Amino acid sequence: MLIIGIAGGTGCGKTTVVKQIVDELPTNEVTVISQDSYYHDLDHLSKEERGKVNFDHPNSIDFELLIKHLKSLKDGNSIEIPVYSFVEETRLDETITTHPKKVIIVEGILVLSNPELRKLFDIKIYVHADSDERLIRRLQRDIKERGHDLEKALYRYQTAVKPMHNEFIEPSKEFADIIIPNNHYNTVAVDMVRTIINNKLV
Repeated sequence: MLIIGIAGGTGCGKTTVVKQIVDELPTNEVTVISQDSYYHDLDHLSKEERGKVNFDHPNSIDFELLIKHLKSLKDGNSIEIPVYSFVEETRLDETITTHPKKVIIVEGILVLSNPELRKLFDIKIYVHADSDERLIRRLQRDIKERGHDLEKALYRYQTAVKPMHNEFIEPSKEFADIIIPNNHYNTVAVDMVRTIINNKLV
């Protein structure tokens, strides 16, 4: 089993890079796990209290469960991945059954910030994008997909997203084996990742 960690700031284009990599692999050999599924369950908090949680701090992620799940997959066992609702800002009751595959891709803004999680990655990738571009993408996503108004989205960016990026996410770049600039010319880096994966799968 090959486990790949892909990190980068909010709105950097991790999903696009993951898709580019996955599209070249047989569907029955790869599974993508999102860090976002592992936000702590906040069902015990009111909607107002959940809105005050800093979701960009490492403490908001249940890394213990994510690490346990990855080790379980390596041991050949299936896992039950939580389902998280960004609208309700808590976990839902259902889970997603996930089986071991030859390639596991773990993507999320903070996946390279946790030392224990990093130890499980065979390849560590950081996707870099311009901060203005990331801000625009983050605002568009928060408003269109997560039901936030512009004022709330901007407030979160200024008070949590940007400070946490500078403190935890950007510094995690130093742990990356490969840094991919998310622009129109990243095909060489993505091709290189595909080649590494294919060589490991032989």
